Amino acid sequence: MSRQAALAEIRFLGDDRCELSAWVSAAAPGIENPTPILLCHGGGPDHAMFLPLIETIPDEYAVILPDVRGYGRSRCRDTARHTWAQYVSDAVALLDALGFSRAIIGGAGLGSTIALRFAVDLPTYVLAVIAIGIEDIEDDKAKEAEIRMMEAFALRVQRDGILAGWEPLLPHLSPIIGAMVCEAIPRSDAESIAAAAAIGRDRSFKDPEELAVISVPVILFAGDDARHPQSLAEELASIIPRGRLAAASLSSNVKTSRDFGRFIAPALLDFIAEVRAAPTG
Repeated sequence: MSRQAALAEIRFLGDDRCELSAWVSAAAPGIENPTPILLCHGGGPDHAMFLPLIETIPDEYAVILPDVRGYGRSRCRDTARHTWAQYVSDAVALLDALGFSRAIIGGAGLGSTIALRFAVDLPTYVLAVIAIGIEDIEDDKAKEAEIRMMEAFALRVQRDGILAGWEPLLPHLSPIIGAMVCEAIPRSDAESIAAAAAIGRDRSFKDPEELAVISVPVILFAGDDARHPQSLAEELASIIPRGRLAAASLSSNVKTSRDFGRFIAPALLDFIAEVRAAPTG
């Protein structure tokens, strides 16, 4: 049976009692000590962005795909609940609900920031980190510009719908982002998407050096636009003690979720095999 066919939706509660959704593909029967991999999608898509990719993941792994709070079926219209700490707390609640004490934590875009924050804030849960298309860590001036951009986005979504919110932004982002965003719109709640834009007011990190405390293995896939700069991935690979830059980076040739899966899979599979083979404390 394919990974996608085996996916089962679970509903779980955040620490605020908000009902959230995730999809789980268990390891094959008989596998001893399966390694869980939790992958958080980017801001705009939902869990489905990873469906082609997970078909490549071997049976020794349990795959967990949440709809991040505010996206897909994890509806949350409370702007105050869209913070990095809340997103990490939601991921912890999901692992706890599934009975996993440690996992490989990964994500793309917004999801990569969640994974990195998870590794900084709660390292005992984290076996390794997969960070794809890392979001920029802005200075104060750039952060103010981001806040204005996100507030304008939320207003457009509230007034004219999700696609209208994205239309001025998509020309400045990688083609794959536009494809995944548009594919997820029918499964999205406009009020939740507008509320999720409040994450722009929260600061993920003030300086890349904050990530030097991450002690687990980290693989970084560089982005190729201003929102997901290649230079940041390169910098983090030198700052994080066990960080490495994947040979491949996102490019304009990656246009669909299938392209994305083919692009990510080779380096990701090598990485997770190393993590699974390594002794753990």
